[in-house]
Amino acid sequence: MKALIGRKVGMTQLFAEDGSLLPATLIEVEPNVVVGHRTAERDGYSAVVLGAGRMRPKRVTKPYGGQFGKGVEAARHLVEVRDFAAPAPEVGATIGVELFAGDSRVDVRGTSKGKGYQGVMKRHGFRGGRKTHGSKFHRAPGSTGQSASPSKVLKGKRMPGRMGGISATVHNLRLYGIDAARRLLLVGGPCPGHRGATVLVTSAKKAGPARAVTLAGGVGGEAAS
Repeated sequence: MKALIGRKVGMTQLFAEDGSLLPATLIEVEPNVVVGHRTAERDGYSAVVLGAGRMRPKRVTKPYGGQFGKGVEAARHLVEVRDFAAPAPEVGATIGVELFAGDSRVDVRGTSKGKGYQGVMKRHGFRGGRKTHGSKFHRAPGSTGQSASPSKVLKGKRMPGRMGGISATVHNLRLYGIDAARRLLLVGGPCPGHRGATVLVTSAKKAGPARAVTLAGGVGGEAAS
């Protein structure tokens, strides 16, 4: 599996050759550094540890800095990626957007926007009650349990509560193109997180047949499909 740590820049619009408008998210990928390897003999599983983002030396504690070998600067974000695409890069090697050259679908994982405490209509999409004259049931959740038996609210009942601010993954997004000069990935549709949020772009696990799309003018000097 391929993976890169990136930063969500924001959303924009692209146009296909047939004139259709395509919403897209720009993800900036600074060179990812291979911090270390996890091996089955030592750790019980195999994985590659990627790092991205710089840290000021005075903020690097000794326990945290001990993860980085000689010649590898401390990174702000660390992610373990299992089953990394072979051959696994060596410790200290850098990886950029070119890793996804030739791919058409990706998954994007990040922390969704926090929306605070919300009711059932916004949080779960409940319809609500009638809005006609005389009705006193509008945005309330309604009945949440039983009376005599089992005399409790069943676990997992959809109710008001904290919304957003959780790890979310959007699967099978189309990769429209790569701008190597500006270190950008152009991903179709929205991705979790706010502007400037850190995201993880990986190979699509549920990739299916995709309709080829050619952008008007191409991306970074090359047409994307």
